Amino acid sequence: MFKRQVLLECISALLILLFVYASLSKFLDFRTFYKEMDNQPLPNSWTPVLVWVIPCTEVAISVSLIFERTRLLGFYSSLIVMGLFTIYTGIVLAHFFPYVPCSCGGVIKRLTWTQHLFLNLFFVGISIVGVVIQTRKRFTQISVNSKNKNSFV
Repeated sequence: MFKRQVLLECISALLILLFVYASLSKFLDFRTFYKEMDNQPLPNSWTPVLVWVIPCTEVAISVSLIFERTRLLGFYSSLIVMGLFTIYTGIVLAHFFPYVPCSCGGVIKRLTWTQHLFLNLFFVGISIVGVVIQTRKRFTQISVNSKNKNSFV
């Protein structure tokens, strides 16, 4: 049980670091991020919304992973967001778009698209592990609480 808790904390910390780093890099170089979002193969009319939704979602995921009560939501959210980023990276690698866009900041910008795919897959994987362990932990806590309630009756 202790090992699972340590693993959950490590997974949470890694995801928090990823999402805080990603959101900060977007906010700190907002003009560049905005221009790069305009360069995406999406309608440019989406840019004013996406430049706020994406980093704010990353911050919200980070915050949800801090607290035990919201951690499962954070793991699911991380899985969804990283899954979407991974699919997008795969589409880029499949040369689906006529050009190669990027709105990655900082160190991640230096990765090749293949390296980016593997990084994303790693974070998808640890998000899945987080969901599984956190769900089992919650189920175990509910079972224990249910048994304790019945023993007092």
